[in-house]
Amino acid sequence: MPNGWPAPAYNFTNNPLTEEGILLGQTLFYDPILSRDSTISCASCHLQATGFAHVDHDLSHGIDNRIGTRNAASIMNLAWSKTFFWDGSINHLDVLPLAPIEHKDEMDLPFSEAVKKIRRDNKYRPLYANAFGTIGISGERTLKALSQYMLTLVSANAKYDAVMAKKDSFTIVEQKGYLLFKQHCSSCHTEPLFTNGNFENNGLPIDTTLNDMGRMRVSTLETDRLKFKVPTLRNIQFTYPYMHDGRFATLTEVLKHYNTGIYNSNTLSDKLKTPMQLSDNQRVEIVAFLKTLTDTEFLLNKKYGFIGK
Repeated sequence: MPNGWPAPAYNFTNNPLTEEGILLGQTLFYDPILSRDSTISCASCHLQATGFAHVDHDLSHGIDNRIGTRNAASIMNLAWSKTFFWDGSINHLDVLPLAPIEHKDEMDLPFSEAVKKIRRDNKYRPLYANAFGTIGISGERTLKALSQYMLTLVSANAKYDAVMAKKDSFTIVEQKGYLLFKQHCSSCHTEPLFTNGNFENNGLPIDTTLNDMGRMRVSTLETDRLKFKVPTLRNIQFTYPYMHDGRFATLTEVLKHYNTGIYNSNTLSDKLKTPMQLSDNQRVEIVAFLKTLTDTEFLLNKKYGFIGK
């Protein structure tokens, strides 16, 4: 638990972390057994080296080279999230995997069938018994094990964190970027998680091929039109492409959008109704600060990686 962070939203009393449970969840996370044709795993779209995001495509790719409708978001610091996915359609981490496993353009497998496939794989019997104390492979245990692994994906050791702990210092450019960030960005990307966990319309013109209305698809409220969950900026240097539809390839493009590309609509965030009007140098300074949110230890730590058979 990082010092100075708020209390997690996740209730650990209902699913206490154990080494054995984490190992089971990690094994499942990297195993394509959870997809219909055993070609796609959770890790296929959530790569550790890229902040557990998917940088190869604007939109997620699933079995049979099917293309999804949204960019695969990074998964880190999930214990502090109350809602999940760009539209917040999932409100508990323990049921999150159901959506990609059963989605026709992702893993395309009824969850009950996924559990049956796991039961037929002999390597899982001792893993489940060790994790939960008794023999038995069930859907509930599968979901809880996946949660246990994902809950360990805590990124809190970037240069920014060292500076806040007074163990390091920003360069002049990074410091200028930090001050600009606090002025223009921090109301949505709130420290130390670098997200406020809310849904905002950040002024993106709608992609007419996707017609994605964001949070409105879940709430059905007109006031939620074009609102999407504010993503964390931790490890943002490596989690491109950006936005719910992956339309921007670089951080410079993102900042140019906030400078001059805002599309005004009835639900536009109040925080963006005044243009940022950043100079070229100021955009460079903000990008320099954002790079201090890169947690190299998190991205390269072998304890999060693939567990071989």
